[in-house]
Parts: sequence; C-alpha cells; structure tokens
Amino acid sequence: MAGHVFGRSARGTLPTAVAGEGCYIIDASGKRYLDGSGGAAVSCLGHSDAGVRAAIHAQLDQIAFAHTGFFTSGPAEALADRLIAAAPDGIDRVYLLSGGSEAVEAAIKLARQYVLEIGQPERRHLIARRQSYHGNTLGALAAGGNAWRREKYAPLLIETHHISPCYAYRGQHEGESAEAYGLRVADELEAEIQRLGPEAVLAFIAEPVVGATAGAVPAVPGYFKRVREICDRHGVLLILDEVMCGMGRTGTFFACEQDGVAPDLVTIAKGLGAGYAPIGAMLASGKIYEAIASGSGAFQHGHTYHGHPLAAAAGLAVVSALEERGLIERAMRMGDVLQAALEARFSQHAHVGDIRGRGLFRAIELVEDRESKAPFDPHRKIAARIKASAMEVGLIVYPASGTVNGQSGDHVLIAPPFIIEEAQIGELVDKLDTAVTSALAA
Repeated sequence: MAGHVFGRSARGTLPTAVAGEGCYIIDASGKRYLDGSGGAAVSCLGHSDAGVRAAIHAQLDQIAFAHTGFFTSGPAEALADRLIAAAPDGIDRVYLLSGGSEAVEAAIKLARQYVLEIGQPERRHLIARRQSYHGNTLGALAAGGNAWRREKYAPLLIETHHISPCYAYRGQHEGESAEAYGLRVADELEAEIQRLGPEAVLAFIAEPVVGATAGAVPAVPGYFKRVREICDRHGVLLILDEVMCGMGRTGTFFACEQDGVAPDLVTIAKGLGAGYAPIGAMLASGKIYEAIASGSGAFQHGHTYHGHPLAAAAGLAVVSALEERGLIERAMRMGDVLQAALEARFSQHAHVGDIRGRGLFRAIELVEDRESKAPFDPHRKIAARIKASAMEVGLIVYPASGTVNGQSGDHVLIAPPFIIEEAQIGELVDKLDTAVTSALAA
C-alpha cells in the first residue's frame, strides 16, 4: 500500500534503505549498493563511521537544541574555530546553518547588508554563471544557472545576471590555450560589470568546481585569479559556493585553495555533516563581520535550527576525522586512482566525450558523437536510464541531463566516500560500464 511521504517523484517506488556499511547502503531486501556518488557528494566518510556516531550520541546525552537567540554551544564554537583554522586567508567568521541552500541564501543576504552598512546601498546586482547550481530556495535558485530547475519558478526569482561558465570541453576554441580561454571567459565578468554599472554590482557567485548541473567541471588555471582581480577592482564581493566541491572533496579542504584565491564569502555543506546530520555553513571575511559589528550590530537573518548543537557536534566529528585520519589527502590520492580507472575503461568509448574533475569529484560526459561533441537527443533520457540501470546492478551514481545548455547533454557525477578502496573503485567502474552499456542500448 502506498504511504504518505511526498517524495521527489510521484511515479514508481524506491527501495527502503535500512543499513549502511562503509561505502555501501543496504535495502530492506538485503541488496547492497556501492555508493559511488556519496548520495549527492555528501557521504565522504561512508555510512557507518563509529567516531561521528559516538559524537552524536554523546551530544544527545548533554543537550540537543538551544536556540541561538539565547545561547551559543560548545560544539558550535569548536566547529567554527576548526573551520577558520583551515579557511582561506581573510575568512574569520562562521555562520552555521542546516544545509547548502540556506548557506547560499545567507551569503547573498549578508552581501547586501554589508554594502548597506558601508554606505553603498546602490549595489544590488548579483552576477552568476550559466550551468551553475546554488540551491533550491528562491534566492539560491535565482543565483543558479540550472535552466530546468529555474523554469517553473522564474516569475518568483530575483533578477540575476548570468555569464558563461568556465567549461573548457565545450567552450575552449581550437588552438586556444587553457590560460587564454580562462582569461577570455573571466573577462565576461568585467564586461557584465561595466554593462550594469560598477557602482551597482553587489557580488559574483561561482562554484570553484561545478557540481550537479555540469558534472565536476574545474576552472582552468588563472581563471579565478582574474575573477578575483576584477572583483577587487570594482569593489564587488566574491562568493564561492563550495557546498558540493568543498570539505576535502577535491583533495584540499577548500576547493579554492587549488585556484590560489580567497573569497569574501564561502559556503559549505554536504561533506560537512557527511550525511550524519543536516548542517551547512556560510563563512565570511573579517572585513564583512566588522562592518556589521561596528554598524547595526546584527545580521538581520536567522533560522530556528541554525547553529544546532547536535548538528555542530556531528560536523566537528567529521572535520576531526577528515584532518586527523588524513582523509583529505586520501581523497586526492584515490581521486587519481579513480581518474586512471575511468580513463582506462572509457577514454576510447564511442560515447564518452570527456572525463574530468579533481580529487574524488569526477564525471564522465556522454555524447552522441565524439568528433562533433554532439549530445544525445534529450528524449532518449540517457541520464535517467543510466541511474536506473546502475541501481539495478547495485551502484549509486549521480547522472544528470541538460549538461550543455540546460536542455541537451548528459553526464554522470562520481563522488564516492573518501574511505573507498582500490578494489571498490574497480567494482564502481565495472558496474558503471554495465549501466552505461545498458542505457545506451535501450
């Protein structure tokens, strides 16, 4: 009999997850699924980490909840200190939330309040990139460039201006160096700022490695340094969204470390709780915090569950595990193993056009024709077929469609737990090959 859960889809039924064991999820029938995508790049520690579970139990025995309008908590303070110790230069404050969309909403709102505090109320325009994804609440959805997710809600979204992504496989011209390409697309930000009026632009938001919408697309060398220079020249805040690509996923604690830049605001989530608790965070520069502290004295924002002690305890245990067990370095090392395995299996595949990513954040892009890079007809629903076929053989991956322009294109995002072993990478690639073959044959 059908239940009363309002699921993501009103069609079909899902298996019921009943247990987790390392990199595997086990359903009610006893079937085991290798979690090759960490859900949505969430489960960086797998599904049975004893240390995180113990930390949650211990906090529950003390206090689970205390509203941040009245109290702080030890776990929140300790987690903030730990995050700032690892944060990019200039980042000094942590605003704990319940997930990535909340973190992005907070960053956009804090950016606006900051310019009010410093006497620049005319700054109101937000610039983002096409083929980006920043969350599903209205502000975050407006910032994102995911056409499919935006379509139904377009009349409700705040005005946001979108420029080209840094997507070398699709955008780099023949004979153009990676560096020249990066500077060319970064300079679109300069042109858009000039079009809108430099004094009227609030912030630019981007993912250092684009996740859900385009599939593990890293920026080329020099791109973000040029973006940082442009923002600095015009007094525009740089917001980096690391909700999916941060927390060690790409092989460094913050993904932007590999691009050699520091943002004014940065958002994290997913890997921060590793699936053990719903938690995210917006991190702000000391400059922004001091403007609030010396001005109105309060950020006009908040949620009932932000700074939740139980979630913060889970987050602190996750960060401790990542750092103390060398798992971030392991993500970089095992990412190289995964990339090599994907290349060995798919680099000559007639319908795999690109294999990309950083660390344990990788993707393959499917194409109808490798030479022209032409995508499959969207009506074939290649991504959906791959997901279904993978589940049949006991593999969880994160396929998506609309990769090229929001309508055409398919990719498969691969983001397994950092604890994955080489043999499990072999299992992942074998099962992915089976799923892709089955989907393409349909």
